[in-house]
Amino acid sequence: MELKATKYSVEGPVATLTLSRPHRRNAWTGRMHTEMRWVLEQAERDPQVRVVIITGDGRDFCVGADTQALEGHGERGGYDPGTAPDLAMPGYGVAPEFDQNFAFMMALETVTVAAVNGAAAGAGLVLACYCDLRFAAADAKLTTAHGPLGLPAEFGLSWVLPRLVGITRSNDLLLSSRKFLASETEGWGLFNEIMDGSVLMERVHEYAYDMAARVAPSSLATTKRQIYLDQHRDVGTAVSESDRLLEEMIPSPDYLEGVRALTERRLPQWPAD
Repeated sequence: MELKATKYSVEGPVATLTLSRPHRRNAWTGRMHTEMRWVLEQAERDPQVRVVIITGDGRDFCVGADTQALEGHGERGGYDPGTAPDLAMPGYGVAPEFDQNFAFMMALETVTVAAVNGAAAGAGLVLACYCDLRFAAADAKLTTAHGPLGLPAEFGLSWVLPRLVGITRSNDLLLSSRKFLASETEGWGLFNEIMDGSVLMERVHEYAYDMAARVAPSSLATTKRQIYLDQHRDVGTAVSESDRLLEEMIPSPDYLEGVRALTERRLPQWPAD
């Protein structure tokens, strides 16, 4: 696929997906949605890639739906996602709960990390919230955005945001659609780290490469799958499944190399797939 609204690069185990419509502040379009899913599918298929960093080109992360698209919905009298008919389906088929827009990111084996370098509104904030980890520039301006447009909370944000920051804080953000800074959310659980924007990408890359180096590929993928499936399970089922996975993974090359590296006090050299 020719990428027109995004950029994609791979360096070792870490890939970077950049939302790239800086002339429109990386506003969300059907084309960007289509490319984002295609890129994540490429990452899933690439045995080298374990982490995908998602960020914005220029000064913004993503300011939400493009205003031209918003006008088009009103003129047509209905929502048009503007996505291609052959839309990629990464993560689909793992569990019915994840076979939806953005929710599919929870079913990916690849870990996604949002580097929120600037404004994130509407779909931009949604995308960040569905990433597994989130880092932000302190001065990034955020908003759920839907309220003043007479719309519902988008793409299941009413499900995911309370699980990140709790019902009281999420009610504030969802019901008021107020604008707020990333720096205001220190200690909320919305972001793993909040920092000066000048060091954001350096820090995110450092984190991603360290994780890819220290954590076995099989453990990274399996643990992510457990986290999100267990949100829909009872505790007994979660324990039982973890016991099953333990038996399954102990004979693996990753486990054997992990034990060797631990006893030899060195970084592991994970076997190639």
